[in-house]
Amino acid sequence: MNEKILENLNNPADVKALDEASLEKLCSEIRGVLVDTVASTGGHLASNLGTVELTVALHKSFNSPEDKIIWDVGHQAYTHKLLTGRYADFSTLRKEGGISGFVRPDESVHDSFYEGHAGVSISQAAGIAAANAVKGSKNFSVAVIGDGSFGNGMAYEALNHAGSTKTRLIVILNDNEMSISENVGAMARYLAAVRAKPEYYRFKAGTERTLNRIPVVGKSLSHHLFKLKTTLKNIIYSSSFFEDLGFKYIGPIDGHNIARLCEAMDSAKMVERPVVIHINTLKGRGYDFAETSPEKFHGISKFDINTGEPLSSGDCYSTRFGKALCEFAAKDKRICAITAAMALGTGLDGFAKAYPERFFDVGIAEEHAVTFASGLSSAGMLPVFAVYSTFLQRCADQLIHDGALQRQKMIIAVDRAGFVGEDGETHQGLFDVALLQSMPNTTVYSPATYAELNNALYNAFYKDENLVVIRYPRGSMPEFAEAEESNGGEFKTVGNGKTAIVTYGRLYFNALKAAEMLREKGVDVRIIKLEKIKPMPIGAVESALECENVFFFEEGMRSGGVAEKFGCALLESGFGGKYSVTAVDGEFVAHASVARLMEKYSMDAAGMAGKIEKEVAI
Repeated sequence: MNEKILENLNNPADVKALDEASLEKLCSEIRGVLVDTVASTGGHLASNLGTVELTVALHKSFNSPEDKIIWDVGHQAYTHKLLTGRYADFSTLRKEGGISGFVRPDESVHDSFYEGHAGVSISQAAGIAAANAVKGSKNFSVAVIGDGSFGNGMAYEALNHAGSTKTRLIVILNDNEMSISENVGAMARYLAAVRAKPEYYRFKAGTERTLNRIPVVGKSLSHHLFKLKTTLKNIIYSSSFFEDLGFKYIGPIDGHNIARLCEAMDSAKMVERPVVIHINTLKGRGYDFAETSPEKFHGISKFDINTGEPLSSGDCYSTRFGKALCEFAAKDKRICAITAAMALGTGLDGFAKAYPERFFDVGIAEEHAVTFASGLSSAGMLPVFAVYSTFLQRCADQLIHDGALQRQKMIIAVDRAGFVGEDGETHQGLFDVALLQSMPNTTVYSPATYAELNNALYNAFYKDENLVVIRYPRGSMPEFAEAEESNGGEFKTVGNGKTAIVTYGRLYFNALKAAEMLREKGVDVRIIKLEKIKPMPIGAVESALECENVFFFEEGMRSGGVAEKFGCALLESGFGGKYSVTAVDGEFVAHASVARLMEKYSMDAAGMAGKIEKEVAI
């Protein structure tokens, strides 16, 4: 009698056999599993609690994997994982060797793409729908996208193109009035206006059905009344954005009512053109703490279920960056801050409260954020755009064309640089250095300590010219490093040995421990820590030239990284010793804890010491 429904679901087809009461019970079971699991593993909770009924309805109405369900970002697909044969392994969520916190094709045939960034689902689904049309397939392609992601320019590009096609594309707009921070912009206001009057759309659908039943004249009358309805709609709504683009619009629908969701999806399958189904959901539904503070539970570390409080907290690079920026802004009214819907994650929530007139949340639109900063700079402001390393990848053209080329003073604060851990391949911050190394008119800092972070900000504001990038990792500085002071320079040397460890960022702390381990074995080590990684500090190269063995450890991609450039500088300067590089080489890094990744890639203290022991005679 107490047997769980979820335990007996082996694939999505099993969902179709469940009656309404069983579906409701299933949703309750899923919410319990989500809260229990994320409390112990960390992950994205609020977004997943809000899409439980939606996911159940999708698998009841469509036939996965023949019908493709594309999850934008993919962080809200935990229920999808539970319904597609991964319930037994769900306790391994985000753990090394376990299931990912995002969708990924190598994990299940029901996952169509690796997902982790916003705004891509409609383009992907439109491509599949177009391919189906070419092949004569009757299968459907469904994109599930949140209203926050709708602010991304790529989503508009996809809508503009897809609306002109005659394909079996269905776009489900999950409207929860949130992205990570509260949604901003014209699209948010438009959706709010549509939400306000759902009666119109119910009346429209009912009228069309009634007219079409009238023999002979029904369809003709419906056609002639269309223009009148459009005129009325324009007056009431200033037109339907989606229908003007060529989509059939259905909604708004209660996103927590499975029967109504299935009805809307079944109706959409009968339309011979692309369809938008607009649903309303509550982020965090079913867990009071997440409902009250959905932004806090968007991506959360392990937490206490009874209190909703994280099991670990305190200062980190993000919060220290936010505090330092506020201190500078208090003295300089030119300083302003920009976020792409990540105020809390990037430590800018304090700045937003203290200086709201100088704080700009542009929505999930990183490309726009960079070019917007260029405009601010040209008008005499000192803009700082705080963004995760993984999302900086989206701004490559803007950084080059609207940043470096324009010679405007802009500061890019790159958060989550290096390994990020459990979020996996789509979120590791390993590509920003290689991207930035080739850009002219660009200065890049990679501070190891909070003091160096402050110093880099000062230099960026008042010493350096043009585009300045400051990159720092996820997490906190080690306690033993509190006494570390910034010398205000471009690099720092510790020790005078003939064997050198060259590195930057938080790997410096591992290098210090490795040096201690090696000294105990009779190897005297010189540590060369780079605080500025572009342009390359000449003094750092000169110091390495004095050594017989140089080992460069880089928490980033080997190809195009600082280590390659440093080695080239040594070679051009006549270095005759041994040079070794340890970095991520030609692969994407899977999810695991940061500590485990450091160990796996020989960037922890033991790994550094072990590499050097193999090469240096002891």
